[in-house]
Amino acid sequence: MKDCLYKKGEVSEDFSFNEQVAAVFDDMLNRSIPCYALAIDAMAHILERRLPAGAQVYDLGCSVGTTVFSLAKRLAAKRFCYTGIDSASPMLEKAKENMHKIAPQANIHFLEGDIISSPLDGAHAVLCNYTLQFIRPVVRQSFVERIYASLPPGGVFLLSEKTISHATALNRDFIAIYHAFKKSQGYSEMEIAAKREALENVLVPFSLEENCTLLRHAGFAEVEIFFTWFNFNSLVALKR
Repeated sequence: MKDCLYKKGEVSEDFSFNEQVAAVFDDMLNRSIPCYALAIDAMAHILERRLPAGAQVYDLGCSVGTTVFSLAKRLAAKRFCYTGIDSASPMLEKAKENMHKIAPQANIHFLEGDIISSPLDGAHAVLCNYTLQFIRPVVRQSFVERIYASLPPGGVFLLSEKTISHATALNRDFIAIYHAFKKSQGYSEMEIAAKREALENVLVPFSLEENCTLLRHAGFAEVEIFFTWFNFNSLVALKR
């Protein structure tokens, strides 16, 4: 279903992962996040090389399951076990519905819960695909530290985030480039402005440097950027 949630330019409440968003989420992802599928494919390459067959992979803030479905299809030979966790029941209902259509044979489980405190038993890898930016800044460090503590030596943490730049002129350029991208995807000026307003108090981006600092302070020995599109960045962190 096509994302027309803000077509009238009206914002009655802050953005939330409700039934209306769940219904159009895949279209929203593809039209709002540049190179989304390419970043997931890059994640697949890393997981394929770093994890043993049958490894346990957690997707925190899994939404409608798009990431785990893509990975399960791409990495079927590895027989990974996937657990998606999200606190929004409409998103999980859509994920379970999609699973029967897209990946009925894959080892995928969805759990409703608070990703801040949900157990990550037996984790070999943890994914946060545009999730950290929705977590209150004051608890992000402890959240990342808990992920680090849940992973074994050799464990992998993969995350993608929309970021800001502290280089003011470049930050303005990146915002303008992203604005042009959304227009190229069929969003009107009114839709773009309305969604930006709806997200203003919900999505709080850090800079790339701040996200790297979170990871290193949590204990991750190796932190690298593996995918970038202006103000969208994907990072890999390894536990030694």
